[in-house]
Amino acid sequence: MQKFIAVLFCLLVFGSVETWAQTSIGIRGGISSSTMRYRYSPGRAEVRTGGITAPTFALVIEHFASKNAGIQIEFQKITLGYTQSNELNQTNISEWDYLKVPVLSNFYAGKSGRFHIKLGPHIGYMLQARDVQRGFEGDETNLPTYGGPSDDPNRFMYGITAGAGLSKLFGKSTLEGDFRFSYEFGRPETQDRIFDMNSTNIEITLTYMFQFLKKKYQDD
Repeated sequence: MQKFIAVLFCLLVFGSVETWAQTSIGIRGGISSSTMRYRYSPGRAEVRTGGITAPTFALVIEHFASKNAGIQIEFQKITLGYTQSNELNQTNISEWDYLKVPVLSNFYAGKSGRFHIKLGPHIGYMLQARDVQRGFEGDETNLPTYGGPSDDPNRFMYGITAGAGLSKLFGKSTLEGDFRFSYEFGRPETQDRIFDMNSTNIEITLTYMFQFLKKKYQDD
């Protein structure tokens, strides 16, 4: 949006300037892997759990107000959670399905084959929480359940997403390979069973987009 306003300002100030706008829609799919870190009480060392690896997919809409910069919004299905084992190698697994909506600023370098950087905030809503496996009943030092009827997890997520990758243009089609990292500020805990917790997520995905709108105009 800031780039779009800047382009309009330049058109008004500098007179005869040519610009264009392009909108593409597509799908993105791949693998995500999340990791949970937490402190069960103040002053305690941070504990890191095993992660959840799961497929992810999204509907993608990308709009360019200039040739090398634009904005992208996605509606993404993603699974986060944790895997935690005790000294007897008994394991607890909890998974949380989200509808995640990243809003990203995109910057490209190159022509047909391009390098890109994407950065922006995301929000989301938990669709389902489930305790896939409960191998042991933990004490206050372990992460609790979140899929039970009395757990009442916080369903809202928010954080920052950043990524980089390569893309290739094929006429009106674009094929992109992405590596992304996300940091979650929100947390599912609502009952103060855990003092502090946060999660990070890594995604490796492939995106296909098709251009369905392109306008070119000149302001005299």
